Amino acid sequence: MFYIFKEIRRERNEKILCAILALALTAALASCGSTVVEPQPEQQTDVQPTSSTEPEFEIETSLNYPVLVNKENELPEDWEENLEITTVKNSFDDEVEVEKQACDAYFKLKEVLAAEGVYVDLDSARRSVAEQQRIWDKFMEQYGEVYTKRTVAVPGFSEHHTGLALDLYLNIDGEDVYLNEDMVKYTDVWAKIHAKLADYGFILRYLEGKEAITGYGYEPWHIRYVGSPEIAKEITDKGITLEEYLNILPVGDVTPPKDE
Repeated sequence: MFYIFKEIRRERNEKILCAILALALTAALASCGSTVVEPQPEQQTDVQPTSSTEPEFEIETSLNYPVLVNKENELPEDWEENLEITTVKNSFDDEVEVEKQACDAYFKLKEVLAAEGVYVDLDSARRSVAEQQRIWDKFMEQYGEVYTKRTVAVPGFSEHHTGLALDLYLNIDGEDVYLNEDMVKYTDVWAKIHAKLADYGFILRYLEGKEAITGYGYEPWHIRYVGSPEIAKEITDKGITLEEYLNILPVGDVTPPKDE
């Protein structure tokens, strides 16, 4: 949007400058006693104003969609400056913030699933550090330290800060199913959902058997937008994690604690 304002200011300044020069020339001729020169029609100059469809410079708004944010990799400092957010409401009338392109892809996925009788909604997506801290504290109180460390990211190191990580919940026979312990029971439903993810640029982020790499246990509801179906399909077809795709494996031990 800034380049539009720049063009308006440039054209306005050019007109003002031309008017000032014309007045100065007329005054100079009059003071010298010269014959009054009738004003001539405005001449077309060779320099044309830049079209509004051709900005003088490009504005970079794209994100690095496969960005890695995990237990060892913090959210990039400039991420939020480039983030464009869409706010949507779920069936509970909760407002959920999602990165715009990821949100568009999610609604396409949701529509296709609904056509097959599978109904999903957004439990959460983008979270601030303060919100992540609230969730951490709630899980500690409700589930204890072991479960919390296995399933909840440390504030500042959650990929939910990116706006690209989406937690889904189900609607089964007209009833919302949103508790983790209840959602895991619907393995057949999740299998149908997972089969469609890559077509819309999503991957299942936390796979079974990859806990030592991702740092989290299996979460069938946690999907991640990576920017293109091609990347998503490569990751999915190979059965690898985002860490393995980017070749950024953990340096330390990130394995989540086991159940006591």
